[in-house]
Amino acid sequence: MAMTGKTFFGIERSHGGRRWQAALDERGEAMALAMSQKGGIEEIVARVLAARGVNPPEAEGFLAPRLRDLMPDPSVLTDMDRAADRIADAVKNRERVAIFGDYDVDGAASAALVWRYLAHFGIEARIYIPDRVTEGYGPSVEAMRELASQSSLIVTVDCGTASFDPVLAARAAGADVVVLDHHQTGTDIPQADALVNPNRQDDIAGLGHLCAAGVVFMTLVAVNRALRAHGLRQSDCPDILAWLDLVALATVCDVVPLIGLNRAFVVQGVKVMRHQANAGIASLVRVARLSGPIEPHHLGFLLGPRINAGGRIGDAALGSRLLCLDDGSEADALADRLDELNKERQAMEQTMLRDAEEAVREEIGAGEGPSVLVTSSDDWHPGIVGLLAARLKERFRRPSFAIAFGANDRGSGSGRSIAGVDLGGLVRSAVAEGILVKGGGHAMAAGITIDRSRIGDLRQFMEEKARDSVAATIAGDCLRIDGVLSASGLSVELYKAIEAAGPFGQGHPTPVFAMPNHRVVSSSIVGHAHVRATIVGPSGGRADIIAFKQAETPIGERLLKRGDRPIHIAGCLSLDRFRGQEQVRLRVVDIADAPV
Repeated sequence: MAMTGKTFFGIERSHGGRRWQAALDERGEAMALAMSQKGGIEEIVARVLAARGVNPPEAEGFLAPRLRDLMPDPSVLTDMDRAADRIADAVKNRERVAIFGDYDVDGAASAALVWRYLAHFGIEARIYIPDRVTEGYGPSVEAMRELASQSSLIVTVDCGTASFDPVLAARAAGADVVVLDHHQTGTDIPQADALVNPNRQDDIAGLGHLCAAGVVFMTLVAVNRALRAHGLRQSDCPDILAWLDLVALATVCDVVPLIGLNRAFVVQGVKVMRHQANAGIASLVRVARLSGPIEPHHLGFLLGPRINAGGRIGDAALGSRLLCLDDGSEADALADRLDELNKERQAMEQTMLRDAEEAVREEIGAGEGPSVLVTSSDDWHPGIVGLLAARLKERFRRPSFAIAFGANDRGSGSGRSIAGVDLGGLVRSAVAEGILVKGGGHAMAAGITIDRSRIGDLRQFMEEKARDSVAATIAGDCLRIDGVLSASGLSVELYKAIEAAGPFGQGHPTPVFAMPNHRVVSSSIVGHAHVRATIVGPSGGRADIIAFKQAETPIGERLLKRGDRPIHIAGCLSLDRFRGQEQVRLRVVDIADAPV
């Protein structure tokens, strides 16, 4: 592998401001060799696996993850048996059940899972999704009292762990409450009848990487078992494996680590999804104009954003309603509506992002700027601040908050973090100190409510608490390169070989390959600030590349400049399908000038 000293190609600082480093050290090289020679795994796949810490004995199971091998007995989760028994009782007694869910993909899929399970037994549960703008995240006292007046059991999904007063209000009003969640929490938890959350402090199952839908799936497995223990035949229980498409969708879109059980959920769930038995998912595939078989990355980039659009700028319940439908025509109409909302969301996001980036550049000036970005505006839509925070984090590579203020001087905001900085923990500390009205989340993402007068305090708090960890992360920020390719070597066969090591995502990053000494022969701006280019390699091979949202960055500017000087290009492979033809191209992650 071409390296100079400790760096890859000798790149200490690229146009993206990063140091390039080989993903494999000597031990990793040995592991990859063992996988390839003894395990019969293709060399490039072995290198990708070894770079992600997969040991040779684990490789076969890693490439073909199965639920039976990776899912433990659901009872290992604290409170699981109580939750399963209570839901089983509701099924046996045909009780009125309400489902309180979050407004994102994980919440929608989780609510649909519980709804479909109960519907199998003829129980038409009510799904309640709060309005992001008027109600905020999670159950409120008013909503829970209303649901309790109509239901004997309330199941909260993807929320509820921090809902102390709302849970008490529901129980005081006569309803039992079962919480199925995955968000981080402190030592205190609400007094629910059962609270299943692999991230609660007294849970030692080691399943904290699950999203809410994963927790719900395990709960339904336990409910099936509880019902069989009460005499129900196996054939009378629903086949919950048929709903793995919903679990896969939530797992990818909630950006939880694609390790362990989550890998099995996604791999097996995508297989289910390809049958498109869920009318809502089939309609989403249609409006997204997806060609070819469904792949894991389609869930996060094409399907998920459309489901989320309802919760961001429209009716928050549209996503869960779509995933519960069996009628194709009704699903088509709902998917069309979500597609239109998604287009509106994209336009609003572009305007907000321009404002936010301009504000950040003014704040940073000629210096390094704050360790944690805190941006705000009276003109931003509160449903899009999470996307805005994510864009700022990607652009400036530091934790970022985006806050939308209303007329009452109270703001609703979201934060996104970088590896090594526990944003959820910082937010909970800020709540404890009275800086935030409320807030919560996990290491990589958080939601907050803040009064305008405390913005300065939040900036100071984040700078004091996060400065050292952010500095350490930025100092060690490097681009890990999995291998070397050339334009002439790109092929569909190569792409599919690498994809065998997927699905890729959080905790199992997409492989990055370097293409040395290539020249840009044509380039242009396309779409929303994307740069598309054609490159030529030293041997004369040509390839198409694209740098998303990089038109006004040093990476995009260098590609648009072209010139005769060759560059090193780093990126990930993608497969385009157009009119039945497949073509591999490189999604640019970074570039660096080659030595003269």
